[in-house]
Amino acid sequence: MILPVQRWYEAIFVRKSRRNFLNDDISHDSLIQLEKVCTELNSSILGARAVVVNQDPSEVFKGIVGSYGSIIGAPAYVAFIGDMDDANVQEKTGYLGEGVILEATALSLATCWVGGFFKEETVAGQIEIGSNEKVLSVTPIGYVKEEYSFQEKLMSRMVSSKKRKDLNVLLPEQSSHNLEDWQKRALEAARLSPSAINRQPWRFSVGDGYIKVSMDTPKDTKGISRRLDCGIAMLHLELGAMSSGVKGSWEYLTDPGVAIYKI
Repeated sequence: MILPVQRWYEAIFVRKSRRNFLNDDISHDSLIQLEKVCTELNSSILGARAVVVNQDPSEVFKGIVGSYGSIIGAPAYVAFIGDMDDANVQEKTGYLGEGVILEATALSLATCWVGGFFKEETVAGQIEIGSNEKVLSVTPIGYVKEEYSFQEKLMSRMVSSKKRKDLNVLLPEQSSHNLEDWQKRALEAARLSPSAINRQPWRFSVGDGYIKVSMDTPKDTKGISRRLDCGIAMLHLELGAMSSGVKGSWEYLTDPGVAIYKI
């Protein structure tokens, strides 16, 4: 798939996690466009796929969703499914899923990454899941009021969802003052990536013509993979680089490294 760089790059800066929806049906054109993007991403990223499920997801999100509170009123959702035989399934699912979420954002749809606190068996009853596949995460999709609900404000404060680590923290062995322009733009985009309980597990190192993505620790939190979070950051990083006119490619690494972007 040819990434819609400017469209998704702009969406990075307006995307917010939302949990209270208006329960209005999603427009036909928006659903068709979102399904089209899922199809294109599924074809280009082997080992992960996304499926738009246009039906009431209340049973999928029934009850309290971890630290994030209830998901209320969403008319549909997207399931992010990984091939567990793929060594890089978590990174690929995060990367692909964030592409879907940024496209939804560009379509004026609200989303919220949910991993570990949803009913996987309910999802499996609504879509076809292969024997080697697992639903790794989901997102509700729909329309929301511009203002946050009281619950959303409360939960946002509880998980400090608006706080992002300083770039100097994310570059533990280097100074952010010596970056090339494309590297700074890429890392600033990656810094804004969503992650489980806003843990921001990605760490970066830079060199001549590359940026390396690693995890802060291999230990996962609440059963949600840090590598999936890093996959989300990988897409943000790539969009930042490409918005500067710099195109590269990803090479996957092993723990604690995740991947390296080379131009």
